[in-house]
Amino acid sequence: MLKSMSQKLNWLKGQSSRRRSLQMGAAFVFVLAAGFMLGSGHEAQSKPLKIRISWSVTPQHMTPLIPKIPMEVYRHYGKSYVVKPVRLRGSGATHTALAAKEIDIAGFNFVSFAKGILNAKQDLKVISQVLSNKEPGDNPGFWVRKDSGINSVKDLKGKTVAINAFGGTIEAAANVVLGGQGLKSGSDFKVVEVRFPAMLPALETKQVDASYLVLPFSLIAKRKKNFKLLFTMRQALGRIENVIWAARCQFLKENRAALVDFMEDHIRMRRWVHNPKNRDKILGIVSKATKRPAKNYASWVFTERDSFRSMNAKFDPKSLQKNINDMHRLGFLKNTLDLKKHMDLSIADDAMKRIK
Repeated sequence: MLKSMSQKLNWLKGQSSRRRSLQMGAAFVFVLAAGFMLGSGHEAQSKPLKIRISWSVTPQHMTPLIPKIPMEVYRHYGKSYVVKPVRLRGSGATHTALAAKEIDIAGFNFVSFAKGILNAKQDLKVISQVLSNKEPGDNPGFWVRKDSGINSVKDLKGKTVAINAFGGTIEAAANVVLGGQGLKSGSDFKVVEVRFPAMLPALETKQVDASYLVLPFSLIAKRKKNFKLLFTMRQALGRIENVIWAARCQFLKENRAALVDFMEDHIRMRRWVHNPKNRDKILGIVSKATKRPAKNYASWVFTERDSFRSMNAKFDPKSLQKNINDMHRLGFLKNTLDLKKHMDLSIADDAMKRIK
């Protein structure tokens, strides 16, 4: 009996020992798993934010050039953020992509920005200027053939006018100027969508009667001497903030630190590309990005002949508010909006504080 009792005690001790071993093993596995999860979380947090930015034509839109600029120009690229350029045809497509969260920052005009808020009920804020037609910068417009018999806006009755995309500033400019002469889109003249690079060929081959030409295509038309400028954007709408950067408020809130880093680097980039010391380098970068000879850009890109870009990346709130109000007055927007509620200059302001 004593022997039996001893055996039972030994068996109980063995069971207890095994339980302790299992508990210690489970605790060890838990610690390892927790450590792995924490490590993964840290790695995820340290991964640079991928900022997807839309663009339609370069070098007017600088976005495709951002990843190609020498990295020594930047302070934060690849650390807190990277940029993925996303090419989209005009503001209509850009607005759709923004609503679908396929891009993070939209490079589009003020009409689509306002429509995104007023019609699509998106919570958007404009954060930066991309380009404007402020003097002495470029002032693009609608061109016609000299042999077309079109000598005034009234002569566009029954003609075909090319724009880059429906729902944008260029369509608005055409409607304002032609509407001022009593011509209505659809009944008195036809509007068609044409990509910017195809605008001049379409005009030259008589597929359209008027095309909106941006740089460098307007310079090519001028050199060929068989085209003429009929009216400009500035004549149609005055000074406008042609293209702006806007984003969803949630994206701005969740990624503000990285966006300030990005804006700081972007301001440095703007100053670098406009510095005459870097002329040859930037011409080479533009040439590679567009797959066109550098000589095509040498006389104008990032000079006073180019579109105006502010060196602090900030837009003019008064001008932008007027642009939106004008579109409402002319019937292109169902309402106007208070820009102060839909803008955030603090990102550019904070970025500028770091730049001496």
